[in-house]
Amino acid sequence: MTSTRHSVCALDCPDACSLLINVDETGRGSRLRGNPDHPITQGFLCGKVARYLDREYSPQRLLAPLRRVGAKGEGRFEPISWDAALDLIATRLQTTAAEFGPEAVLPYSYAGTMGILNGAGMDRRFFHRLGASRLDRTICSSTGGAGLTEALGVRYAMEPEHFRHAKLIVAWGANILGTNVHLWPFIVEARRNGAKFYVIDPRENRTGKLADRHYAIRPGTDAALALAMMHVIINEGLEDKQYVADHTLGIDGLWGKVEAWNPRRAAEATGIPAQDIVDLAREYATTRPAAIRVNYGVQRSERGAMSVRTIALLPALVGAWRDLGGGLQLSTSAAFQLNRPALERADLQLASPLGREARLVNMSLLGDALTKLDQPPVKALVVYNSNPAAIAPDQNTVRQGLRREDLFTVVMEQFQTDTADFADVVLPSTTFLEHTDLYYAYGHHYLQLARPALPAPGDTRPNTEVFRQLAARMGFTEPCFQDSDDDMIRTLLSGGHPFLDGITLERLDAEHSVRLNLPTPFLPFANGGFGTSSGKCEFRAESLVYTPPIESRAGDQDLARRFPLELITPKNDDSMNGTFGYKDEVDAQTAKVVIHPLDAAPRGIQTGDQVRLRNDRGECLLIAEVAEKVAVGVISSPAVRWPKLSPDGNSTNMLTSQRLADLGGSPAFYNCLVEAERLD
Repeated sequence: MTSTRHSVCALDCPDACSLLINVDETGRGSRLRGNPDHPITQGFLCGKVARYLDREYSPQRLLAPLRRVGAKGEGRFEPISWDAALDLIATRLQTTAAEFGPEAVLPYSYAGTMGILNGAGMDRRFFHRLGASRLDRTICSSTGGAGLTEALGVRYAMEPEHFRHAKLIVAWGANILGTNVHLWPFIVEARRNGAKFYVIDPRENRTGKLADRHYAIRPGTDAALALAMMHVIINEGLEDKQYVADHTLGIDGLWGKVEAWNPRRAAEATGIPAQDIVDLAREYATTRPAAIRVNYGVQRSERGAMSVRTIALLPALVGAWRDLGGGLQLSTSAAFQLNRPALERADLQLASPLGREARLVNMSLLGDALTKLDQPPVKALVVYNSNPAAIAPDQNTVRQGLRREDLFTVVMEQFQTDTADFADVVLPSTTFLEHTDLYYAYGHHYLQLARPALPAPGDTRPNTEVFRQLAARMGFTEPCFQDSDDDMIRTLLSGGHPFLDGITLERLDAEHSVRLNLPTPFLPFANGGFGTSSGKCEFRAESLVYTPPIESRAGDQDLARRFPLELITPKNDDSMNGTFGYKDEVDAQTAKVVIHPLDAAPRGIQTGDQVRLRNDRGECLLIAEVAEKVAVGVISSPAVRWPKLSPDGNSTNMLTSQRLADLGGSPAFYNCLVEAERLD
């Protein structure tokens, strides 16, 4: 007899979907679908997750621990037992810490699961107690978060359900259909009620094709556009004078800053015609409610924080926060005021051999960390929930580090990724359908619990259990290492924040998904209440400075002459970073590069040609698609390809740099100059 079980999608997506899975009497899942009772999921799934059972039961799943027998990078292994694997890992970590100091151990993880326990639970306790280097997890969102905090003081956002009330919606660096599809029904509802929908993006993606207007902005120039919109709004007296007077500071200084950013100057920077900038600014300022969905594409620039900050100041300038259906959304995650300090236990560092807080290593600089860092050098690397040999920038340097014979590398994985090929030990991990976890969201306000819906295959184990067992072998006797998953969930819910009032483990078990205890409707800044010391939105105009990214057509002119094409690597619609990169169809999608006909013609490039992209950092081979989906001077290739599946073993991250954004430490993936040439 078939039963229906609940789960939650753990992929790195704002939607955090509530799932239903049909399970037969043998325990095998037969159908995965969206929960029709969840207010955001609404009974449907993206194509990636609708087919997730293919991944669950893939013959490529890793089902037993492995030990390397070939050269690093070859991917040749032999099976070993869990006891042997864990004993080996514990011994090597202990000897590394004894010889070089515990900071010679570096954990490397990110959002391979959005489950809090398996993403940032027992692992944090383990590495804190060891005294290992701390990882600054910057690779995706930290720069955008820093920019938003600069603007608003607290990273609250309008609710996705409120987009249905908007009369103007601007998707700024947000491919909603590809990376946030459960927002789309609310946009469709708004458009049926007369709303206009605009997209600002360097390429025409699926969302842009369906927009009323697509603005093809140049990479890294978003702040220039926002400043010019402020120029028009203030120059024409279109700001919400009452909201500005009551809930902002610094409007007088703001005009002094944006006066120079007239539409003509911004047009030269952004590639958007001056009149279009004027029209957009006027329409945004005079349409109520007006909503902006800004996404992390904006922040993957050398000027990423400034871009997010200037965009996030616009709703305060025009009073959009007053309205149901007005405001801005980047991420809702800050509303989930869970007791993460008690879960992660940074205080355990004081009990480690260090007796102090460990050094902080930026994950976006992994190449330099593995090849240049000293006092101590990194001698042991533990990778989980990530595939740095595909997703990290400047892959030539990353590979140089991963090939070091004196680097002991552990990889916890579900599939044999590029990173796993460099491992000394590979440990097989469960999927989100096979373990307990608690899930927040960064696209809505529902906290969710998932219990195992399917049995774990082979010898796979959840991250929480692996780190418990390693802690025991390392002799860590603190009681927190005995905490069960339920104990850790109760800890997360224990912080006493009013947003969590009434939310218990028992209630989550019964209801599966519970809305945070927020006002209804939740209008975070309708009456001010910004997270600044003044409680107001502070324009701080003196620090609103935009200069072109170094690696752009308007930046370093020597670089621009040698490498005249601006490469962007946006998320692929049908994969999730590198999660589904093992699939042939995903590899085919991420093997393409779109180039404008006016850039293709002088290079003799036609659709279907194999082309080499190159710069001073490296090169990779891709298949050309010649189309007007990008502006002249911009090329676009979807991320993230598994390098080992490409003909030359390379991907576009051979070309991206370790240059960081202006705040937050994130990499400037979308400021990358290259040249393209057709291969005969």
